[in-house]
Amino acid sequence: MPVDYLRTLTAPERTRRTNLHLGLSLAFVAGATNAGGFLAVKEYTSHMTGVVSSMADDLALGRISLVFDWLSSLVAFLLGAATSAVLINWARRNGSRHEYSLPLMIEAALLLAFGVLGAMQQLIGTSMGITVGLLCFVMGLQNAMITKVSNAEIRTTHVTGLVTDIGIELGKLLYWNRSTDKPEQPDVRVNKERLKVHLQLVLSFFIGGVIGALGFKHAGYVSTVPLAIVLALLSSVQFIPARR
Repeated sequence: MPVDYLRTLTAPERTRRTNLHLGLSLAFVAGATNAGGFLAVKEYTSHMTGVVSSMADDLALGRISLVFDWLSSLVAFLLGAATSAVLINWARRNGSRHEYSLPLMIEAALLLAFGVLGAMQQLIGTSMGITVGLLCFVMGLQNAMITKVSNAEIRTTHVTGLVTDIGIELGKLLYWNRSTDKPEQPDVRVNKERLKVHLQLVLSFFIGGVIGALGFKHAGYVSTVPLAIVLALLSSVQFIPARR
């Protein structure tokens, strides 16, 4: 049953399969949000490396107002990650089965809020800083959640780390193991499973980015609604009583 399958994705009982499937779903959402958000606010809201670098550049050039803008994005991402950790740890300590569905439900609501704020920007004069901060908070919330779910094996917004790990495994694949008289030095072997997982995550992020960019280009802020629905489906099934 589809509901039973979706329930396994956010259940406290984890397997490599459910971690991967949840990770692929969230990587798609992250890619779509990041690419669509860039068209909206002209900033990649999951790219904290770029945020910190830009903050340092603007500080060196004396552009203090921009430094505070970058700092607010960084703080929003940190608060999102902290919120996810608090929710998950609270649920674990209280024996709740909603430890992973609660952050996803909040993310769905915030994505809808982003769409509403963006669509009504001209009417209510929404600050661009609030919109950027909201997206950064969402990215931090999601990345911390999947990190805790998979014990830091899967990241959905940190493509730099994924590509680095892919490069490491490709290097192992290309390495020539020559015969040696030192048995204590094992042969270099590629972790094919790890390589496959990271390739799938990057591909899912890329496909999400293409669809998110096309959606925002042609539909505008309303393109956030399908993403919020996906997250709502993933989170809500955990609240439906399981069949006996």
